[in-house]
Amino acid sequence: MRIESVTPFILHVPVTGATIADSTHTVSHWGVVGARVDVEGGLSGYGYTGTHAHLASDQLIARCIATCMAPLLIGEDARDIAALWPRIARHPALQWVGRAGLTTLAHAAIDVALWDLSAKAAQQPLWKLLGGQMRERVRAYNTDIGWLSLSDEALLRGAAGAVDQGFTGIKIKVGSSLERDLKRLNAVRKAIGGEVTLAVDGNGKWDLPTCKRFCHAARDLDLYWFEEPLWYDDVKGHAQLARATSIPIALGEQLYTTDAFAEFFAQHAVHWVQPDVTRMAGITEVLRVCEMAHALHLPVAPHAGDMSQVHVQLAYSQAAIAVLEYIPWIKDCFIEPADVVDGWFKLPQQPGAGTTPTPAALRQFGKAIG
Repeated sequence: MRIESVTPFILHVPVTGATIADSTHTVSHWGVVGARVDVEGGLSGYGYTGTHAHLASDQLIARCIATCMAPLLIGEDARDIAALWPRIARHPALQWVGRAGLTTLAHAAIDVALWDLSAKAAQQPLWKLLGGQMRERVRAYNTDIGWLSLSDEALLRGAAGAVDQGFTGIKIKVGSSLERDLKRLNAVRKAIGGEVTLAVDGNGKWDLPTCKRFCHAARDLDLYWFEEPLWYDDVKGHAQLARATSIPIALGEQLYTTDAFAEFFAQHAVHWVQPDVTRMAGITEVLRVCEMAHALHLPVAPHAGDMSQVHVQLAYSQAAIAVLEYIPWIKDCFIEPADVVDGWFKLPQQPGAGTTPTPAALRQFGKAIG
């Protein structure tokens, strides 16, 4: 399976409604910046990273794929994923300007595409290639009903509607004011009852004193976790908060490397581990984090920057993964969508990683590479 070409692509897909917002971000579209890897014989693999659909920076990622990474892959065997990963990640020139951020996002797209190719060549869904079906079902939790931009009334309607659809877990964004957030959370808990898991996500907005006040005030809400309470790289602050509250701490969507996770593990600063194949350098490195977490008896709940297309494959095959996020913005852009039925992700059936876009999505949402 010699690699003949590596071609980037960009999609900008509308989010639910006109816009959504959390404590830190406001977006109207989700960016899908991808790589198509073609091999001899006509087989193609697709991978992508997830962005806020900022075209200028998306074009930088696409050009990195085309001009920096593609030359390292042409002529190589696409099945040699373990060897090709360090060829890119440890390339001296790329390492000098990268190791995180843009170069890692570009690498993520390529690594996922290589796994997609291997699974297609084996005529198997990726979860089977990764070791087989580990669990009977994968539980979904719904984040798309919990944005800070929603009115209190819309939030409650969405939470109740998700439960009616069979979801047994929801996640609500926090990070506006303590008073508003606590009022909304209390109302949601009352609306959904005590048997539905209720997680919260601060998106790195608050400082440590504010987080401690929030955790104290929310102690009776039975929160499933408090996600990204502090600035993403503040290991010490997360460790202090973890010691100060009984609410489990979740994080990982803004961490780019295994080393970054290892430091949070070493400082006992995280309880729920949330790697993202689109943020780290693809499936290859997320598998390492899953193994580390499993060895430490820490549950994994992948961040769905890929909107669950790839992560559902991991969730069915990896022992550490306990639950998976559901945000439906881009699912219908793919040949086999990451669908949820009665609160559970469907087991993927088609060969590959679930990352092959439909021709209609490429036409409708495609953007110029620049």
